[in-house]
Amino acid sequence: MGVSTFEHENSSVIPPARLFKALILDGDNLVPKIAPQAIQSIVIIKGDGSVGSIKKITFFDDGKVGSYKENVEAIDKENLIYSYSFTEGDLLPEKLEKVSYETKFLAGPDGGSIVKNISKYITKGDAEITQEEANAGNEKGVALLKVVEAYLVANPDAYN
Repeated sequence: MGVSTFEHENSSVIPPARLFKALILDGDNLVPKIAPQAIQSIVIIKGDGSVGSIKKITFFDDGKVGSYKENVEAIDKENLIYSYSFTEGDLLPEKLEKVSYETKFLAGPDGGSIVKNISKYITKGDAEITQEEANAGNEKGVALLKVVEAYLVANPDAYN
């Protein structure tokens, strides 16, 4: 078993607390409504959405429907940090046992945010994850971030 860790940083014009509220605290409701081309549904299958909960995310990718289960590991509302992992689903290649993510929302320039994401890929045997594979996963997350950002720009009273 190996562990490969990658870090990505993205910016947003939305302040960190507002972006955290929309994307993390109400993302289960908001994202399927504003990004149905990417996320069909987010359903809590165990728990209440807090730490220890398991969510089933059904998504569209290249015209195909898939799903995965997201395990909520930490929600730090004060420091704007969200941690989760997935161990099963269509996004998990055969060579992986688990993928864990920690996302931090930090103050950025001009009142916006810097979103830092640390991903840890736990592989089976001596399999490896490349930077290109990690970047592909990050690109999907950035696309979703930009959809939420556009929604918040268009709706300045939402999530204040």
